[in-house]
Amino acid sequence: MKNPHLLLIRFSTLGEVAMTIPAIRCLYQTYPNLKITFVSRPIVAPLFEEFENFDFYPTDFKGRHKGFKGIWILFQELKKIPFSSVADLHGVLRTHFLGFLLSIQGFKVKIIDKGYTQKKALTRKKSKKFQPLTPTVYRYADVFRKLGFPISYEKHQFPQKKELPNRLLTLYQSSEKKWIGIAPFAAHQGKIYPLDLMQQIINFLQKDHQLFLFGAGQKEKERLEVWEKAYDNVFSTVGKIDLKEQLDLMTYLDLMISMDSAIGHMAANMGIKVLTLWGMTHPFCGFSPFNQPIDYSLSLDRNEYPLIPTSIYGNKIPLGYEDAFRSLEPKVVIEKALELIK
Repeated sequence: MKNPHLLLIRFSTLGEVAMTIPAIRCLYQTYPNLKITFVSRPIVAPLFEEFENFDFYPTDFKGRHKGFKGIWILFQELKKIPFSSVADLHGVLRTHFLGFLLSIQGFKVKIIDKGYTQKKALTRKKSKKFQPLTPTVYRYADVFRKLGFPISYEKHQFPQKKELPNRLLTLYQSSEKKWIGIAPFAAHQGKIYPLDLMQQIINFLQKDHQLFLFGAGQKEKERLEVWEKAYDNVFSTVGKIDLKEQLDLMTYLDLMISMDSAIGHMAANMGIKVLTLWGMTHPFCGFSPFNQPIDYSLSLDRNEYPLIPTSIYGNKIPLGYEDAFRSLEPKVVIEKALELIK
């Protein structure tokens, strides 16, 4: 096909959408005449601003695209786009229905294999099969292969540094310290390192480094502002710079310390070292940040906490595991951060 046009569908969380970025880069590097339309929630649109020959199609699941009637409306809208095939990178009921409607119109549709059986075996309490699962980025690549667009991550290229947000230019020009990002929050409590321990890490690292705190929402904003006011070399990005500017800032970081969360994926996509802290989840689940060595992950001792990973998304905290994350001492995190930043 001379000028192929792919329709990509992924409605889910910011982190899972961010994990599509390396695959899309490789698609464009391998197929320079490719056109892509990406269908997702409006909040994730800034992730894709680096791409040319790319259209972002925002959904409205609280309005015209709500429910099955809304998916029918979305189908009616999408079928007018002159794409050639469809990559369902989400694989849920809503996307299955949309994909079915598109397939009966004659479009080639391929769906991600999310490995439900293997994930269940990895997270169950009894007879747990503790082995690494296929990383999500390779599951995305497999969908493109099935559509006739094989890619290799060996061809992946990270983007160049972006322009810093204006309010950070003076700090950049005057600071000789190395820059560390810290994203202390996650979608579920089981993935959040205890905040009193995180404060100890921030207190130590800010003495010789410039720290940038990342988060979202009013509660996170208030917590991060407390730390910002308490320490000299701490800047909270929440409410001060938008998502695009946060991505631009990440290209200047020497290290990101993140939970198993979206910020870690976004920083990894910028070619930054990411130190990931894992609570109820584990790198074996397939959601490690892109291109990060396994020793950039700190997880809990499974001899002490054998049920880990307790779930894929960190939303299950078994009885007796309420304080499991506290077994990862701040000293260990600090030492690993200093090792990586060298």
